Amino acid sequence: MERKEFQLNDIVEMKKPHPCGENRWKVIRMGADIRIKCEGCGHSVMLPRRRFEQKMKKVLVSANEE
Repeated sequence: MERKEFQLNDIVEMKKPHPCGENRWKVIRMGADIRIKCEGCGHSVMLPRRRFEQKMKKVLVSANEE
């Protein structure tokens, strides 16, 4: 299985959009669990790393690009 590369403060796209309509999420905590924050409404969600990797589509903006 191909491992997706992401890091703290990356903006990622998930497979399903948030109910507010936004599909841009910022990675705000990394560890065994990943916490992501919706760029639209500011709601944050914590997911186990494995589940996050399954649901993440791609990195839109890498933190080291900024």
